[in-house]
Amino acid sequence: MSTLALTPDQDAIHGEIFIAAPPERVYQAITDPLQLLQWWGQSGMYRCVDWEADLRVGGKWKSVGTSEAGGQFQVEGEYLEIVPPKLLIYTWRSSWRDFRESKVRWDLTPSNGGTLLKIRHSGLAEDPEGAKNYGGGWPRVLAWMQAFVERGETVDTRNAGPS
Repeated sequence: MSTLALTPDQDAIHGEIFIAAPPERVYQAITDPLQLLQWWGQSGMYRCVDWEADLRVGGKWKSVGTSEAGGQFQVEGEYLEIVPPKLLIYTWRSSWRDFRESKVRWDLTPSNGGTLLKIRHSGLAEDPEGAKNYGGGWPRVLAWMQAFVERGETVDTRNAGPS
């Protein structure tokens, strides 16, 4: 189960979740475009159909997807810091937030034979609606990734789960 909270200054969402897999495995799931396409999304909600990543500092990444109603969305950014399998930081610009830039940080720490994953999505102080939306979205994303890494569940095979 994950925990998630908005910082008192309303600028960042931070959360953590335990994944019963080593940091190397979790890191692969959040950096490999082929794996990201398998788990990031939900039947009846949206699905990523393309994911590109130039995994190096200064490299770009982009995800394209479709909503259940058929609308298209895009999320893109640039890698700022990469320390496999401990840390990943990148900018985040989504089409549904008019490509306002924010930052996502993933910290992976070995813990009890698995990984304590901490996530922080910051730069949201000027976008309270975005903070609210992302605050509802990240718990889903973390649960999807956990189900994929721990049990091999994909967008096509997992139950609806958290919504």
